[in-house]
Amino acid sequence: MAYGAAGSVLKIFLLLLLIAVLMVGGAIWFDYLGVIDAKEQLSPVTSLFGIGTPEILEGETMPIVLDRERMNMQIEALDLKRDELDKRENDIKFAEAELLQKQTEIEEREKALDEKENSLNEALKMYDNKKTNLEQNARYLEGMPPEDAVNIMLEMDDLDVVDVLRTSERLALEEGRSSLVSYWLSLMPPGRGASIQNLMAGQPPGN
Repeated sequence: MAYGAAGSVLKIFLLLLLIAVLMVGGAIWFDYLGVIDAKEQLSPVTSLFGIGTPEILEGETMPIVLDRERMNMQIEALDLKRDELDKRENDIKFAEAELLQKQTEIEEREKALDEKENSLNEALKMYDNKKTNLEQNARYLEGMPPEDAVNIMLEMDDLDVVDVLRTSERLALEEGRSSLVSYWLSLMPPGRGASIQNLMAGQPPGN
């Protein structure tokens, strides 16, 4: 019977302890929700178990506290979003700088190509002009008496004479007629004629 009485006392003690725990837990929960204010009464118990209650400013209610927490979370999310946007902006600026550098390089290359093209066109234009002038001079000399043509060539530089003679030979070949070059050379003084012949043998026509 002693064991039965002891068991009953133990059950009663455990029930009382459970009731006390439920009461304390409920009081803490209701205090957390702002239904009651039991911080002072519960401070020994909460301090004992290391349980703290949320910091609520004077005049605040639980909905206000929740709104404040929600706002803090939103602020943190906005800060993260801002950091992400800043990173994207920096990446975009870096990409734009690279594109600008490449565009500058392309523009410089295009400018260099344009300059080369202009130089080539100018050289071709000069060559065409020279070729046209040589053809005109050759036809002009072919149209006059050979002695007069030779006298004019004797007043010219040797290289210029070579250009005219080579042009005259080319025109005669293209038009299927006899060339006057050999006859002109025969009418020149021997030394001058030999010098011009040597130049003609080693120099391409029109140069």
